[in-house]
Amino acid sequence: MTSSSGALPPVPEFALHPNPHPVPPDARAAALEAPRFGAVVTDHMARMTWTSEDGWLDRRVEPYAPLALEPAALVLHYGQEIFEGLKAYRHPDGSVWGFRPEANAARFAASARRMALPELPVEDFLASVRALVTVDQAWVPPADDASLYLRPVMFASEPNLLVRAARRVEYVVIASPAGAYFAGGAAPVSIWVAQDLHRASPGGTGAVKTMGNYGASLASQAEAYRHGCEQVCFLDAVSGRNLEELGGMNLVAVRADGTVLTPALDGAILPGITRDAVLRLLAADGHEVVERALPLEEVLAGLASGEVTELFACGTGAGVSPIGRLVGHGFDARVADGGVGPVTARVRAQLMDIQHGRAPDERGWMVRWV
Repeated sequence: MTSSSGALPPVPEFALHPNPHPVPPDARAAALEAPRFGAVVTDHMARMTWTSEDGWLDRRVEPYAPLALEPAALVLHYGQEIFEGLKAYRHPDGSVWGFRPEANAARFAASARRMALPELPVEDFLASVRALVTVDQAWVPPADDASLYLRPVMFASEPNLLVRAARRVEYVVIASPAGAYFAGGAAPVSIWVAQDLHRASPGGTGAVKTMGNYGASLASQAEAYRHGCEQVCFLDAVSGRNLEELGGMNLVAVRADGTVLTPALDGAILPGITRDAVLRLLAADGHEVVERALPLEEVLAGLASGEVTELFACGTGAGVSPIGRLVGHGFDARVADGGVGPVTARVRAQLMDIQHGRAPDERGWMVRWV
């Protein structure tokens, strides 16, 4: 079943400069058979340039290629950069759709404000993504659990060593066919709880998709791997007691009475678009959804007593991923039934069915691109 059509506003034109040497069809088909998240990129990229004198210029889709960047570029020294993540989905009739791209556009603008970058108009954001998907639509996988991952990036390209906002900025959108984010697909993952290092703090950039947040998470992510875990979850930087966010996903707990708990958006947590959709679906299914501080001790006690019956992570890359273990210094807590609970399974299926066009889109979340 194909979703009802979402409406796109009038969009600016992006000039097309075709790649004269695209990936051969047989090589592309091989890449789409078992796509690995972020491993392969498509033939083209969308681009724009901004200057403080002229605003946004030169909207185009061009061959994917290395970027020319001076060693003095401000992004390399002061980290003035933001990005987004969204996907294109192939529906049963062959059409290609996006999931709530206007929400990504709004979050991209909010990230730009926080990082002193120019706001990209919503129309340009939507047009750039749609233009790239249209040109590289053959790269959208047909598999039920696969998609085309889209990565818009904005960064300060002006060469200058002064500590100030850049006067020249580049905007680029690249795409990559993606399968399951975790190697085990929908199998439960193990989470390492970082108890010494923190991802974000009040008044910082935790609610922004910017490179520094993710770079700061990598030492803890490496520690997670050393302990046999696929991901890391951070505690709040003030009390060091409350679970906040995984390295790239939001966290949700399900109690025995059906209540759903998730850390409140306090400025240190990224406002996930998938998180918002999942919470809406859960509320529509009759679950009480509570957004508040989520102490680690409460969750560990709940897992031990059976009061907490399910844990899952959610985000654009991973979708909805069940959690089977919480591991940290001094504890190794297992989720009941191995971590695959009915609430997690149901909301995961609901979300994927909407995104892939197998269920009605009653909320107008889907937008047809091709």
